[in-house]
Amino acid sequence: MWIYQKKLEFPISITNPDLGVAKALMAQYGGPDSELGAAMRYLTQRFSMPDDSLRATLNDIGTEEMAHWEMIGTMIVQSMNGASAAELADAGLAGYYTMHGRAVFPADPNGVPFTASYIQATGDPVADIAEDMAAEQKARATYEHIMNLTTNEQYLAPLRFLREREIVHFQRFSECWNILMELYPDGDQNKRCR
Repeated sequence: MWIYQKKLEFPISITNPDLGVAKALMAQYGGPDSELGAAMRYLTQRFSMPDDSLRATLNDIGTEEMAHWEMIGTMIVQSMNGASAAELADAGLAGYYTMHGRAVFPADPNGVPFTASYIQATGDPVADIAEDMAAEQKARATYEHIMNLTTNEQYLAPLRFLREREIVHFQRFSECWNILMELYPDGDQNKRCR
């Protein structure tokens, strides 16, 4: 059960929009390593974890990723509000606008829609936590790449916040890894199941 606070985890106020940055942010809204993908991955993987603390960590981080998805969507919609069709086309968003108008839709910057195939869940806790650590590092790198595209503090402040949360998530998954290595010293969870 979740309790939803009707406020963003970090305040977003884009009054000087940049459609190029808005398009880049779509990587984190609907791309393969997006906040949506991370949330779905962790909230799915939690069911296969052999320990309450591991399940709780995946639940907590998965829930926070949904809050990050909300932040990214807010940044995109604030960036596109008031933009003309011509401005959207100039920013490479003509195809997106044609299909979605100014709605926020889970697709990557190239217009490829989100797919459930982005969600990794093997049922092997060692493999899944290793994937999760890599996913957090990929998300951190993506945020840094987006930050390199702008000097606008209205984007940079929330992006710095999101990047730092990816680092914390990586650290939390590293703690999960250590727990798993105590449970399965050779990394093979199946030996305990036989």
